[in-house]
Amino acid sequence: MTRPWEAPSAGGPAPRPPRPTRRRPALEPPPRAHGRAPGARGQHVASAPPAAQAPWRRGVGGALARGAGARLAGVTHFRGGGGGKMAAPMEVAVCTDSAAQLWSCVVWELHSGANLLTYRGGQAGPRGLALLNGEYLLAAQLGKNYISAWELQRKDQLQQKIMCPGPVTCLTTSPNGLYVLAGIAESIYLWEVSTGNLLVILSRHYQDVSCLQFTGDSSHFLSGGKDCLVLAWSLCSVLQVDPSRTPAPRHVWSRHTLPITDLHCGFGGPLARVATSSLDQTVKLWEVSSGELLLSVLFDVGIMAVTMDLAEHHLFCGGSDGSIFQVDLCTWPGQREKSFQPEQDNGKVFRGHRNQVTCLSVSTDGSVLLSGSHDETVRLWDIQSKQCIRTVTLKGPVTNASIMLAPVSMLSSDFRPGLPLPHFNKHLLGAEHGDEPHRGGFTLRLGLHQQGSEPSHLERAEQLHAVMSSTMEKSVLGGQDQLRIRVAELEDEVHNLRKVNRDLFDFSTRIITRPAK
Repeated sequence: MTRPWEAPSAGGPAPRPPRPTRRRPALEPPPRAHGRAPGARGQHVASAPPAAQAPWRRGVGGALARGAGARLAGVTHFRGGGGGKMAAPMEVAVCTDSAAQLWSCVVWELHSGANLLTYRGGQAGPRGLALLNGEYLLAAQLGKNYISAWELQRKDQLQQKIMCPGPVTCLTTSPNGLYVLAGIAESIYLWEVSTGNLLVILSRHYQDVSCLQFTGDSSHFLSGGKDCLVLAWSLCSVLQVDPSRTPAPRHVWSRHTLPITDLHCGFGGPLARVATSSLDQTVKLWEVSSGELLLSVLFDVGIMAVTMDLAEHHLFCGGSDGSIFQVDLCTWPGQREKSFQPEQDNGKVFRGHRNQVTCLSVSTDGSVLLSGSHDETVRLWDIQSKQCIRTVTLKGPVTNASIMLAPVSMLSSDFRPGLPLPHFNKHLLGAEHGDEPHRGGFTLRLGLHQQGSEPSHLERAEQLHAVMSSTMEKSVLGGQDQLRIRVAELEDEVHNLRKVNRDLFDFSTRIITRPAK
């Protein structure tokens, strides 16, 4: 049979012309290897079995499930045959409890709840967990005088114990990975990671230091203590201070009346805003550049934990009764003091914990909130609906729970730190106070010399901060100085008018009451 495009010829059949191709739209899925394309008539499209569905889809609601599924699409998972490379940053939850029966620290994937890593060896204290340079995990041991250090991949082997002069009450590391801060009793110890040298001991608190945190650019750090004080320190000032002088904090915030329980530093470096919580039932918002108090919120219960989302639109406060309160920072312009009324703001309260909330953390997209409590549970909340997505039960009161982007070293089995941790000295100046000397190296300290009459880098930094603070005040306050001057002028004018009115009244009274001649 001759096909329409074939012409019979004596030399044989004509060559077959190429088949016309149809350009597929950019968003059309490719056809399957067998059968029709997905969605074609008469084809059954298989759905995922119930066991394969994500845990948070059960009992939460369709809208929430769709939102969680959309977040999962952007979450990191290993590519097939990709050699362990990640497609996108993965958010993980890092948690510790005070019992540490099965492990010291557990890491699980935030949205699926799958356990990724566990670390063994000790009990981490509250505010005592920190990630160092994306290579080591540090944990201040509860009631003990040392800090445990693990390589992120060698989780079953304790890499090092950093011995300290006393029990460590809180711990943090600088974002640039150069320094380690620890609160020991009422003092703050600052170590240099590259050498292990103890650079300075700050003793400006009068009682135990309860929390420490660096700013995002590592230029400042903040400390809160049981003495009701919050101190803002300039790292440059602390490192360049004359050894014969006592380092002084840049700001001393003393508006709290009971011990500080937690603090959170937002983004912006020296222009960041800091939220502090206290047993005095208040949460206060400060500005690092000027040191001014921006907002004070009063609650009905003591506040044990505080955090903000990345956009700093919402403030989340964990209460001693297990409630979590959401404060909208963009709805109260100009009001520096506010009382939170749970009966009026019922839609701004997360309820589910049965004991005090000890730690809070928000995901990078601001959609979910992680909370830990003394009721031995860690809960994951959908912020928009205030519904609990997942509950993880631990073996003891939760001491640390935070959300972070997993570094490559956490998920790559063949990763090793670039440099080993040095021996951390317990005393200033190392070997002069009994620590073992380290041979085969030298220490270079910059910025300790004088430069004649020229201003030092510290003075230039202070001048820059002053200029930035004044500019910020003018732009934010919007002419408050001119407003005060105008108000003073109007008050003087009112005073003069009252005086004129009184003089007219006295004159009229004398005229009316004067006897007739």
